[in-house]
Amino acid sequence: MKNICLLGSTGYIGTNALKIIKENPERYRIIALGGGRNIDLLLNQIKEFKPLFAVVIDSDLANELKSKLSNATNTEILYGTKGYTKIATLSDVNMAIAAMTGSSGLLPTFSAITAGKDVALANKETLVMAGSLLINESKKLGVNIYPIDSEHSAIQQSIQGHSREDLKKIILTGSGGPFKDFSIEELSKVTPEEALKHPKWKMGRKITIDSATMMNKGMEAIEAKWLFNVKIDQIEILLHPQSIIHSMVEYMDGSIIAQLAPTDMRIPISYALSYPRHLKVDLPSLNLLDIEKLSFEKPDKKRFRCLDLALAAGKTGESMPAVLNGANEIGVNAFLEGKIGFLEIPQLIEKTMEKHETFAINSIHKVIEADQWAKSMAKKILNKMVGK
Repeated sequence: MKNICLLGSTGYIGTNALKIIKENPERYRIIALGGGRNIDLLLNQIKEFKPLFAVVIDSDLANELKSKLSNATNTEILYGTKGYTKIATLSDVNMAIAAMTGSSGLLPTFSAITAGKDVALANKETLVMAGSLLINESKKLGVNIYPIDSEHSAIQQSIQGHSREDLKKIILTGSGGPFKDFSIEELSKVTPEEALKHPKWKMGRKITIDSATMMNKGMEAIEAKWLFNVKIDQIEILLHPQSIIHSMVEYMDGSIIAQLAPTDMRIPISYALSYPRHLKVDLPSLNLLDIEKLSFEKPDKKRFRCLDLALAAGKTGESMPAVLNGANEIGVNAFLEGKIGFLEIPQLIEKTMEKHETFAINSIHKVIEADQWAKSMAKKILNKMVGK
């Protein structure tokens, strides 16, 4: 029985993780739930899974949740970063699912690892910002990190039983998002509503925008660098519009091993929770006879500047990936709020990166310092861009 702390229970990954957990009550038990602002959904989750603890963002939401719960359960309600960190380090917990969005997931995830908990990781920003710290700490403590991203799950499955010395390169695939074939002029007119419509995957708002700008794919390359101990130059990114092959691994002898699956996040979530088992997931099988073709193409880095910026940050290392991430969060929010255009997201990120002097990331405090610097600088640049 795995006792689970779910960080980000009300988001897309979190709700799907709960479906997997509900279908396997003999394998998994929810000890704690960390939600966001959707307290009505969290309320229903608490009533169904009866966790010992539940966490929301602030004290006002905590009081509102307590009032709505009344005496329905014995769940203790906590709030804020301290609350998320507490549930991630509970003695009863042996696995944390890190599904919080953005940099907010950094401290709880790092705390779970330092407390010796295995982590099923969906929060890519955490590895982008603090990859060296997390990997070194996990190795030191014997903690396992299981990726929930479909691409990294595919890579993990493709390297099972093979020597890492034989690995030549990783091939990360991506659909290309909704604007794969748009011209630069067309991209300049993209609205938030259009960008939130992904052709293949259902995801949260931020990651959907990251997919549209291809920042998502660049961040996945940085993730893969840390998860699989490879260099950025050993990672090739290919667009694969059918989204059937989720990633591939090429070996020294020219062999390529790929993982194919339906586009449903329950598959990588289930694998992360049950590794190395492949448990039954209630989904229709992939029908190979229905697949007319599998096509691949190189991404256009001129039209999708975020990809190049992320790869450059991954090569530079030190504090630069954290700065990339912080500036991207400001840029995506500004775009969603209608303050800047789609093509101004990479402009904001690039200007922020140009002003940054990198420093070594040797503690979690240094990661936070880089993140705060990036967000402060990006906001200043944003104000100039919008004429404030």
